[in-house]
Formats: sequence, structure tokens, C-alpha cells
Amino acid sequence: MSTEARLRELPSVEDVALRLAELHPDVPRALVVAEARRAIADARAEMLAGNECGCGIDARVEEALAQLERPSLRHVINATGVVLHTNLGRAPLPDYQNLEYDLETGRRGKRDAHVASLIERVAGAPGIVVNNNAAAVFLVLNELAASHEAIVSRGELIEIGDGFRIPEIMQRSGAAVVEVGTTNRTRLEDYAAAITERTRLLLRVHPSNFRMSGFTSRPGLGQLVGLGRERGIPVYEDLGSGCIADLTRFGVEEPLVRDSIHVGANLVSFSGDKLLGGPQAGIIAGDEALVQRIRRNPLFRALRVDKMIYGALETTLRNLLLERWGEIPALRMIALSADEIRARAEKILARLDSAELIAGESVVGGGSTPEQSLPTWLIAPRCASANEAERRCRMSDPPVIGRIENGRLVFDLRTVLPEEDDELVSALRALAS
Repeated sequence: MSTEARLRELPSVEDVALRLAELHPDVPRALVVAEARRAIADARAEMLAGNECGCGIDARVEEALAQLERPSLRHVINATGVVLHTNLGRAPLPDYQNLEYDLETGRRGKRDAHVASLIERVAGAPGIVVNNNAAAVFLVLNELAASHEAIVSRGELIEIGDGFRIPEIMQRSGAAVVEVGTTNRTRLEDYAAAITERTRLLLRVHPSNFRMSGFTSRPGLGQLVGLGRERGIPVYEDLGSGCIADLTRFGVEEPLVRDSIHVGANLVSFSGDKLLGGPQAGIIAGDEALVQRIRRNPLFRALRVDKMIYGALETTLRNLLLERWGEIPALRMIALSADEIRARAEKILARLDSAELIAGESVVGGGSTPEQSLPTWLIAPRCASANEAERRCRMSDPPVIGRIENGRLVFDLRTVLPEEDDELVSALRALAS
């Protein structure tokens, strides 16, 4: 049979997705469609290369879905006699794992293989991991703009906490910072006018920990991407908060990583322990050639993460991909409605003698979603001194941390795990006594 005839026999994405979506009702339909499209594209490429197609499309998708369910970083039994086995994670905590060991080939592998396919699926582009987002910014700038220029708006030269500032990180990376525009207004023409033969990067920083309003403006990411393509300069967006799941239905508005990739940003970086909901990490995703170039930078090894971070990040990314929001504590807490919190708070209130329920607001915090809040209900114990009551709770065993608001000590159940309710009740009863 000719190649053309074999290509015509390939099923449509819609037909494959329809069949398999019925067989896998717990898997997001969008993921089934994406894997069907991937499998058909791979089969087409094999046919055009003159290779045998191998297994059927449905079987390919089934295997891909099974692989996504299966942890990559796994417990292994180390019977080698090598105690600090590099490929198995060195010192076992508490067990050995295939950190840098390819179980299929029996040879040394790369530790980022455990999350690479998951990052590509949730972000829409290949990615690598370093120990936090500040390290990601530093590494990108060091590789792409060291001894050259990176252009950034003055309104985006932010401080990210504990005194760390974007311009200082940029300078330490070896990149020359070229500031354009003003604090409140930057135009596309400002970027264009600043480009010279030494320009290597157009940097856009999402102000994830503050908001400016009033007489403000900055070019859209798509406009900046257009300028970068016109001048042959990559565009890098530091998103900071790392929003993967669309949280607008819960009242949280943050730019999505996948949207930035879709618009055309060559690289994006974001945190693993903010709105992504995982461990502390910095993720760099984007054009494969640029990502691989950054990975080859010697500093990548200095900034890489360990097996525990990879394990936690792999689990979080898998839950994001499969839309298991309830398995990600941060997202589960954000998703709680005020009615759900009130119902639980009323049960706790019934166990107390001296407290009341008042309406309030939760915040996401962590340097993300500035000036955005979530409606909640607060437990407010009656006490003579809010400061003394706060101290007593803080010094209890286990410590119970509340907040003082309008002169009253209050407790927000949004961030209290259900299994901690009894301990919270005990601490509040101790206040009454």
C-alpha cells in the first residue's frame, strides 16, 4: 500500500477522542483530544519517513494516558551495594528512587525527565526546572543576554520580597539592563527605539505582587512578540505566580502560562509553589532550542532541584493535567465557597461556648493576586485581649495561627485542614478557660 493510501486510512482526531472519552470518563476530554492529536501526528510522521506505523492509534492513546497516570519517579530497590548511588538519588530519604536512572535502558538518565512531558502538556511547551523563579530569571538572562542588553519597562522593575529586586538580579546575571518608558506608562515605540545591535532579549515582567491603576499603560504581550519577531529578538515573560488552572470562576484573575506561550512568548518562567500549587521551584518553558540552550548552561547544575522536589512537582503537575483540583491543597482552598466554609464553621461554633461567626475575606497571598480577595466566614472568639489570645494560640501545641482584624482575633477555616478541626476547637476552648 502506498504512503498516500496509508495516510488516508488514519482516523480523525474527533473519532478517536469520541471512542476513548467514553472508555475514560474520569480523564478530561481536552486531554483525550490532545493525546489523540499527538498520536495521529506521530503516526503520520512515521509514515512520511517510510517507517512502519506500529500499533494502532487507539492503542497509542491508551498507552499515553496510562503513562500519564503512572509516576515516573518511583521507589526502587537498590541491590547494587552502592550506598550513595548517584543515579538512584544518592542518600535514600527514606528509599532509593530512579532519579537519574533510565529503567528501560538500564543506563544513566536525566533527572528532569520525570517532569518534562508533564510540563510540556500543562504549559504547552518544553520546560526545565530550577530551585525557584528568581533562579529561573537569573539563568535565562545569564544564558541569553550576558555581556549584552535586555530591555525592560521601568514599570516592571519590581521587588519580589525580602529585598530581592529584578534589576539587581538582572545585573548579577551579567546582562546590561536597558530601562524604557516611565513608571506608569510604556509604549511599544519605547522598546523599538531602545533596540541596538547589542540587544539580545525583550523582557516582560508580570507584576504579580502589586497592581497599578489610573493613568497607566503597557503594550500587550502579542505586540511585544510582534516586535521581537520583526527584529529577530526573543521575548521572555517572567510570570511569577505560575497560574496553570483558570481560577476566574473562583474570583482570581491571573494570566495563564499556556496563554503566554500561545501568544508567542519565546520563553516564560514561573514559580512552582504559588498558584501552580506545588513545591518551591522555578520552571522555564518555551521554544525547545532556547530551553535546551539554557539547560546546557553550567549554572543549571548549580540551580537544579533534588529528588524530593521532583517527586512533589511530578505529583502536582499530574494532578493539574488530570484536573484533580482537590488533590492540590492550595487550589482546593481557593476553590472553597463561602457557603462551604460557613457550614463547617457553624459545626465548630456549636462546640464552643464563647465565639461568633462574622463575614470576612481570605487572600491568596504569597506574592500573587494583589488586591484580590475571596469571601469567607471567620470564627471570632470573645476574649478580653486579642493580642494576648493570639499569643496563647500561637504558643499552644500544636501552634494555632490566627489574625487580628479590626481589633478582634479571628480564624479562617479556608486554610485549616478538616482533620485539624479538633485541634482548633481545643485551642479555642483553652482561650475560654
